[in-house]
Amino acid sequence: MDTTYLDHAATTPVRAEAREAWLSAQMTGNASSVHADGQRARRLLEDARERLAAVLDCHPLEIVFTSGGTEAVNLALKGLWWNRNAGSDSVVLPDGEHHATLDAVEWLRDAQGARVDRVAIDELARIPVPAFRAALGDRVAVATALVANNEVGTINDAAGLAAAAADAGVPLHLDAIAAQGHVPVRFRPWRGDASGACGLVALSLSGHKVGAPVGTGALIVSRDAAPTPLIHGGGQQRALRAGTQDVAGAAALAVAVELAEAEREGEAARLAGLRARLLGALRIEPRIRLLGDPADRLASNVHLHLPGAPGESVLYLLDMARVSASTGSACQAGVTEASHVVAAMGLGDRAPREVLRLSMGRDTTADDIDRAAGAILDAYARLVSN
Repeated sequence: MDTTYLDHAATTPVRAEAREAWLSAQMTGNASSVHADGQRARRLLEDARERLAAVLDCHPLEIVFTSGGTEAVNLALKGLWWNRNAGSDSVVLPDGEHHATLDAVEWLRDAQGARVDRVAIDELARIPVPAFRAALGDRVAVATALVANNEVGTINDAAGLAAAAADAGVPLHLDAIAAQGHVPVRFRPWRGDASGACGLVALSLSGHKVGAPVGTGALIVSRDAAPTPLIHGGGQQRALRAGTQDVAGAAALAVAVELAEAEREGEAARLAGLRARLLGALRIEPRIRLLGDPADRLASNVHLHLPGAPGESVLYLLDMARVSASTGSACQAGVTEASHVVAAMGLGDRAPREVLRLSMGRDTTADDIDRAAGAILDAYARLVSN
């Protein structure tokens, strides 16, 4: 029996078109070399940059290719904090961020002396714009926020958060890794009329969330901003990331992002229908409930609270039934732990350990949903006495 894979938010299969683009881009030549082979590689690299910029509504020069979303987040947060204005020493951090952000900010605090100004999320995991705006004081060096919560799927007001940062004169990083391919991600409109190194100046993406190979990603960096690089050793990519550029990875990323955007509206409608099918099947167990915003959420995301059922036990029983899911982010070295997002939502002490995240993708079918619903109900019945 095949596995029902419902962990696309952790990683999704490489698209055939992205794989073909990657293979076609294998060539002799460093894109920084001046000879003909190098210039052929350069043309392919810049073509990928231009195609990605067209989807994301930014200037091609603003795209910095990275090894993935985690590097992009680290370059944005550490680089902007290191290049901060005099007298600025704090980072504005909402409570429900991804661990790439949380751990980077904790490192800035512990190793660099940064102050951290927390912003509470609400019971639906939204970042309230008024609270975010109130945290943007004179000492803020950089602020960060998720476009969409990677665990519970709630979509935030990216434009409102960016406007708040611009009004306060604070540089903002938006993490669009979970959102890309599911909601419109547009750098220039979100940046709006902001000028200089404030407002939205950095936006991070990850390739393997949209069907590009693992090890691909990008950070959009406004031409008005100059974060200090993490990696030194050359002047590549506006001197923001040294090293020989991955031409094949860039080509595959551009194709995957283009196709995800072209299919986005149709896929959102299809996946929302599958989510409704799953929730309908689970209604026979009224104790199971959906977490996150019921309307403004990623169509691919179903995040459930199963009261009384430890998440790791649910995952074990689902795996025995050949259903792959998760309790949250896959970035904690394979350790199943209490959800910091659910804890920040204020749902009690037990709820963070009683959750299940199912995330759908292009290959998810109605049969997959029916099998998953049956496996969840069976697991819950086995773990919780009636």
